[in-house]
Amino acid sequence: MSEALGRFLDLTNDQMKLTASNLANVDTPGYKTQGMNFAQAFQDAMHGIDSGAAANAGEHVFNVDGLVSRPDGNNVSMDRESLDLAKEQLQFRTGVELLKREYSRTMSAIHADSK
Repeated sequence: MSEALGRFLDLTNDQMKLTASNLANVDTPGYKTQGMNFAQAFQDAMHGIDSGAAANAGEHVFNVDGLVSRPDGNNVSMDRESLDLAKEQLQFRTGVELLKREYSRTMSAIHADSK
C-alpha cells in the first residue's frame, strides 16, 4: 500500500506544480491553462505498480478548454487556480496522513514483541 500512496503523493505533487505553473503564467500573453486528469493518471500509475512500469503524469496533461480568455489570449483564472491549489494541498495532506498511519502500524507490529 505504501507504494500506491507514494505514487498518489507523486502525482499530487505533479498536479500542484502544474497549478503553480498556471499561476506563474497569469500575466503571460497567449498562455493557456493546463490541467491533469488525475484519476486516469493514478489509475495508470496503479497499473504501473503491477507491471513494474514507471508512472508518467505528463501523458495526462492537457490544455483546459471552456475558460474565458482575456484579450491577450491568456485564460488563467486566479480564482480557479487558487481553489485547485487548496484542493491539491488537502489531497496531499490526506496522503501524508495515510502514509504516516501505515508506518505507525508497521512500527507497532515491529515493537509488539517488546511489550
